[in-house]
Amino acid sequence: MDCTSSPRPAGRVACGAAAAGAALSAGSHLSEARLILDQVFDHEASHPDRVFLTQPIGNGQVVDTTWGQMLDQSRRMAAHLQSRGLPRGARVAILSKNCAHFVMAELAIWLGGYTTVAIFPTETADTVRFVLEHSGASLLFVGKLDTWAQQRTGVAAALPCIALPLAPPTEFETWDAITARTAPLQGRPQRGADELAMLIYTSGSTGQPKGVMNSFGAFSRVAEGIETDLRKRMGQHEARVLSYLPLAHSFERSWIEAAALWGGNTRIFFAESLDTFLQDLRRARPTLFISVPRLWLKFQQGVFAKMPPAKLDRLLSIPLVGRLVARKVLKGLGLDAVKQAGSGSAPLPPELIRWYRRIGLKLFEGYGMTEDNSYSFTSNEQFSEPGYVGVPMPGVQGKLSSDGEILIKSPGQFSGYYKQPELTAASFTDDGFFRTGDRGEIRPDGLLKITGRTKELFKTAKGKYIAPAPIENRLNANPMVELSLVSGVGQPAAYALVVLAEALRPQLQDAAVREQVQREMEQLLADVNRAVADYEALQMIVLVREPWSIENGFLTPTMKIRRARIETAVEPLVASWYAQRSRVVWA
Repeated sequence: MDCTSSPRPAGRVACGAAAAGAALSAGSHLSEARLILDQVFDHEASHPDRVFLTQPIGNGQVVDTTWGQMLDQSRRMAAHLQSRGLPRGARVAILSKNCAHFVMAELAIWLGGYTTVAIFPTETADTVRFVLEHSGASLLFVGKLDTWAQQRTGVAAALPCIALPLAPPTEFETWDAITARTAPLQGRPQRGADELAMLIYTSGSTGQPKGVMNSFGAFSRVAEGIETDLRKRMGQHEARVLSYLPLAHSFERSWIEAAALWGGNTRIFFAESLDTFLQDLRRARPTLFISVPRLWLKFQQGVFAKMPPAKLDRLLSIPLVGRLVARKVLKGLGLDAVKQAGSGSAPLPPELIRWYRRIGLKLFEGYGMTEDNSYSFTSNEQFSEPGYVGVPMPGVQGKLSSDGEILIKSPGQFSGYYKQPELTAASFTDDGFFRTGDRGEIRPDGLLKITGRTKELFKTAKGKYIAPAPIENRLNANPMVELSLVSGVGQPAAYALVVLAEALRPQLQDAAVREQVQREMEQLLADVNRAVADYEALQMIVLVREPWSIENGFLTPTMKIRRARIETAVEPLVASWYAQRSRVVWA
């Protein structure tokens, strides 16, 4: 291939990019010495009265917190933590849903000289216990939670705990009481670039969570890179975001919290509850909105529940009417002010991206992982093709191994897996690239397509490897489908488990609705099989009775399917499904 014959991003090496071992890179204009706390102190000094955090507290009421108020609170708590004699670098945990005091607690931890360990607020008591013990946490902040009564048993009685303002009733001393009596820490406490800012425990889709060590240097470069990228897309005016994806996860931590702390010109709104989500969204009227594939699908299905897809498609096709309808749909979703929207965490069906863009939402897909602070590839106005996750972000290098595995070098690269040096060493190539475990394809212009997980590949009795993710994407694009899983190890052909859309499930008692669903699923099966290779064709679609959820353990806290757990749960039934010889099986 002639390396000058095809268009490519400025600053990126495109020649031979699709070949194994040929690296793509984006030129880096990121600073080296400046760290995130430097930015925070500057914002505290330059605009202390600017509102930064808006927290709903019930009955439609909110509490606004300015930069000055936030730092005053965090400095007071940092002084308290130091008074407890915790050694520098001690692990301090946070178990809380997203809220203003999550950010304040994290800043207090950093100002005091410590390392944050954030735990997903939906985790079981066993996982809470594992993370606290594995990390060696010296103290726990308990915040806004829905299942504290169950999680409480995972917290050792001897572990000191502090209750944040929105915490359920506990016997712990409260944040407000401590900060009321404690003088604030003074000055500009410094942290080294190599010091650990946080341990992020992966959500455990394939097994026991791993502790990912992220340094202040790496986290700062990510904060700077994301904020710079967003400003180029959105301009310099104040941005508004709604923080609702778990802050314990890298995606929300980097793209919402870190970028906002770095830039100083973003206002973070928080959601009160699932029931008030739409009101929270309309209050925030976000200009930037990020989500995950399952929620993008649910938003679309909510639209379809009010207006059948065929009717909406017909209205959108009428020039003037179509624009009015599109605006009304976005306003109904609370997304009418959004200038940029993003999706991450898992693959997004290309048809879904096209649908959102058709109604006027600039939806871009990105690719990252906890191990690089969610900073590797992203789509943009110039490089954006549905089905591709974008081009390298500034400072990132990406290439494919000889067997198609995506390899990444990122300014946000983690420092290793906590207490697992052997796993850390095995996760990198000899030339320092991280082995992502994802398979992909890279176009000559640098656009990356994810084709599946290396560990998810399976063989049917035909002896051919099947990557389930691309087939699942085709299934998930159907408005009747909420989630799917393709499996079939050692079987004559693969099969698909399908969870029907939430709005559809209550109607299944109606015989006419079931017949319609049966016909639609048979048609979907035929459509998918026409689009895939013969050896990838599905023998059947199995309609699942119990929805997959975080609560029943079939989804991770970031709403990715726990593949192995689901496959184990249905294993006793698989033989009977094949014996039915039906194209659609009601499980």
